[in-house]
Amino acid sequence: MSNTKKFTAVVVGLGLVTLSACGSAESGSGGSGDSRTVTLVSHDSWVVSKSVIAAFEKQSGYQVRVLKDGDAGQAVNKAVLTKDNPQGDVLFGVDNTLLSRALDNDLFQPYEAKDADQVEPEYRADQAQHRVTPVDTGDICVNYDKAYFSERELDPPKTLDDLIKPQYKNLLVTENAATSSPGLGFLLGTAAKYGDDGWPDYWKKLKANGVKVVDGWEQAYNEEFSGSASGKKAGGDRPLVVSYASSPPAEVVFADPKPKTAPTGVATGTCFRQVEYAGLLSNAKNPEGGKALIDFMLSEQFQEDMPLNMFVYPVREGAQVPEEFVKYGPQAEDPETMDPAKIAEHRDEWVKSWTSLVLK
Repeated sequence: MSNTKKFTAVVVGLGLVTLSACGSAESGSGGSGDSRTVTLVSHDSWVVSKSVIAAFEKQSGYQVRVLKDGDAGQAVNKAVLTKDNPQGDVLFGVDNTLLSRALDNDLFQPYEAKDADQVEPEYRADQAQHRVTPVDTGDICVNYDKAYFSERELDPPKTLDDLIKPQYKNLLVTENAATSSPGLGFLLGTAAKYGDDGWPDYWKKLKANGVKVVDGWEQAYNEEFSGSASGKKAGGDRPLVVSYASSPPAEVVFADPKPKTAPTGVATGTCFRQVEYAGLLSNAKNPEGGKALIDFMLSEQFQEDMPLNMFVYPVREGAQVPEEFVKYGPQAEDPETMDPAKIAEHRDEWVKSWTSLVLK
């Protein structure tokens, strides 16, 4: 996988992607074909070092097969439709914006991972039944093009309130909340900040200030954003984009030659925290293999491998993050958050209102 493809996979927005198989086992329906193969169903951002998977296969005796199925929303929807005869044993990548949809549809069977008590308390969920295991976390935030603001001697925005100020008119591009995971996360962040009644007024002001909406992250970041390497090549002219707090270290890691400082920054007062989970699928063909794989996802080895592969943060207490993350992509100190139950109650209604308000 090329560097560009890797980075795209990390933060890809919603889109129709044909089901593909990765790994040495043959793909097919109905989950694992034998008791020594464990099948992971994931969104496209799944990337893990070959040596780490090899270590799991050696210590467990299971061979891992990975089925990638587009964005998290698409993967969850397909898992719901196939839950009686699931495509695999474990689903990875359902996040806090989609968790209720998975739980309400009885997608997972209970399993408490071996090191569940090592997960940072704020990332735990479904504590009564243990149907999901937290695996990673990340922040959806507005990123800015440092050069653009430096050349104009203009301070970049720091907060959501800043984005509606006149000096930032026609500078922001975001993703469609109805079709993109980061777009939905950004909408939820504004709802958390301004409340059930206040977020529509905020979006009216954001629309009046020239926000541009595109279908997904790849278009926003790689085509419209002037701060990314790919956006520059594509002639992107928007110096503000909804992306991730981990996007600046990705710009450094994948650059050749590597710059001394990241070309992009993060408006830390605009962030919404995501948590991704893995769950043992109901009717899994190989539940024991699935349990072993979930256990491994919480291991120190796996947790410390994630940052430079999937550009997310570990949830295990004490897991180390690479220097590039500490230097270029620290987590937001006070991100917006929302209880998954509240997301479940309002998500569809909010997306419908947002669509009418912003796109029409």
